[in-house]
Amino acid sequence: MDRTPVPIVPRWHSPAEVAAILGYGSSKVKMKIATGELRSVKDGKYRRILPEWIDEYIQAQIDRQEAA
Repeated sequence: MDRTPVPIVPRWHSPAEVAAILGYGSSKVKMKIATGELRSVKDGKYRRILPEWIDEYIQAQIDRQEAA
């Protein structure tokens, strides 16, 4: 019986993963979280970011560029 592995899709991301997704450094992502530009939730001692919050951040950047 052939068992094809099921891909695991993360439900949330660490700041380091978000930095890689956005092409930013970790410190920039942490600053965006600290200023509230990028939403996150605290999970114990770690911060986690939902994929839709990354999309919201990107859309806010687009909207700000278009308004300028």
